[in-house]
Amino acid sequence: MRVIAISTLRAFWTKHSDAQTPLMAWYALASRSQWRSPSDIKEAYRNASFTANNRVVFNIKGNDYRLVVLVRYDKGLLFVKFVGTHAQYDKIDASTV
Repeated sequence: MRVIAISTLRAFWTKHSDAQTPLMAWYALASRSQWRSPSDIKEAYRNASFTANNRVVFNIKGNDYRLVVLVRYDKGLLFVKFVGTHAQYDKIDASTV
């Protein structure tokens, strides 16, 4: 999968250094993957949650942080839409970010 907006991840781990390793691990796995359906993602990330509008929510660093991506299975693209703490995540609608 091609990950769009890795700069968003970098900006986040600059402020939250404990998130750098887990986000880099997520990126490494996601960019090597060929996810064609939600079940493919579930095989790699059992705790991934799926919302409307092809959004997927990943728990990062033992669920300390949340990552929301828009998945375009047909094009092999992942768009980083949000990365933040639980408190920040609680203030957004994951299906529309």
